[in-house]
Amino acid sequence: MVRCESIFLVFLCLSVQVINVECMRYQPTWESLDARPIPSWYDEAKLGIFIHWGVFSVPSFSSEWFWWNWKGSPTPAVLDFMAKNYKPDFTYADFGRDFKAEFFNPSQWTEAFESSGAKYIVFVSKHHEGYTNWPSKYSFSWNSVDVGPHRDIVGELMNATRAKTSLKFGLYHSMYEWFHPLYLADKKAGFKTQDFVNQKTLPELYEIVNQYKPEVVWSDGDWEADDTYWRSKEYLAWLYNDSPVKDTVVVNDRWGKGIMCNHGGVYTCGDRFNPGVLQKHKWVNAMTIDKYSWGYRRNARLQDYLTIEELLQTFVVTVSCGGNMLMNVGPPSHGHIAPIYEERLRQMGAWLKVNGEGIYSSRPWTFQNDTQTPGVWYTKKTGSGSAVTVYAFSFAWPESGVLSLAAPQASPATVVSLLGFEGNLDYQTQTPQGLDIHVPVIPINKMPCDWIWCFKITAVTN
Repeated sequence: MVRCESIFLVFLCLSVQVINVECMRYQPTWESLDARPIPSWYDEAKLGIFIHWGVFSVPSFSSEWFWWNWKGSPTPAVLDFMAKNYKPDFTYADFGRDFKAEFFNPSQWTEAFESSGAKYIVFVSKHHEGYTNWPSKYSFSWNSVDVGPHRDIVGELMNATRAKTSLKFGLYHSMYEWFHPLYLADKKAGFKTQDFVNQKTLPELYEIVNQYKPEVVWSDGDWEADDTYWRSKEYLAWLYNDSPVKDTVVVNDRWGKGIMCNHGGVYTCGDRFNPGVLQKHKWVNAMTIDKYSWGYRRNARLQDYLTIEELLQTFVVTVSCGGNMLMNVGPPSHGHIAPIYEERLRQMGAWLKVNGEGIYSSRPWTFQNDTQTPGVWYTKKTGSGSAVTVYAFSFAWPESGVLSLAAPQASPATVVSLLGFEGNLDYQTQTPQGLDIHVPVIPINKMPCDWIWCFKITAVTN
């Protein structure tokens, strides 16, 4: 796509039939940056795994915002926790030495993540606490090699991901840090100075891309200052034009106050965003298995974790409405993923082995959910000759033996089947539109999956 600002230059590029490099470059404006297509691999993937791990995993109480809830905007629960368990002169930095990661095995992590059926991961390289999970030149004595595990966590996870799995590797990075002196000075100056951005944020962002080549760059912590302060447009122009991942990288929309859900790459529009209706722009539902925290909590109760049924329902609704789901796991500080998380990962993978045909590389259909039978959501795929195959995901098994759907209109060539079940299913058409699928009686031990069943309907006419 030609992106010259001058119509004359566009005409010149085309008329002389030469490739003018400057004509192909993205400019540091939202108009130009927003014109970049989101790489196709992302929409095809549908499911990613988010991993929040850092010094906040040591207290593992309240949430990953522990430091802020202790010293920034104190909450009674955190103040009480510190008073009961630590000496009065204890500092947050003291937690760093106990971030030992003694059981961290990146190969075990990546095997578990791939078993979920996810196609990419997004690992927190640095959260708002400022601690970097790689030996950053710009975070001296507050990184995972100098303090804590004495390991390049990002590098080890990247190597295991690329050597042992087909997962794409992505990184989260917080633009701001709660208590960094340079950031606080810029903030006090009304963000008229940019010392923190120039000496910390941007150097780190360039560093992680050049060193680890992530195919997702997930920005956060942007909301107190506008994108001009963060120099976001200049960074994204470099990322799209000159970085080692310029052709494949996917970014989100957190690049400055007021930018989210308006500019950037994939829209997040806020944590746990799941609108339940089709969106015009590619979006992602970044959500957590633990309902209340992104980081690990030692005092979490069983009911605090989403059940596999809740996760799958969230996932199906997300995909039906054109989104991806980024499902978060928060490991303990020692680095061994808790069994409750591993179980959810493997359950998700077992379901996708049966029903992935209706998920991966699917597109939203004309209808997102059915109006006749509640709890039925749709995706579609288009084959040769524009033939449309619709996938109907039913949250409940049709106990009556008939699944009545108002949305699909069958053609003479329509065939109905149940993913994971051999053979085709009988059906009758409704008038003027819809069909009744006759569901066979299947012994419980022969069911294709344990939760949410997918009915495949070929040659749909609408």
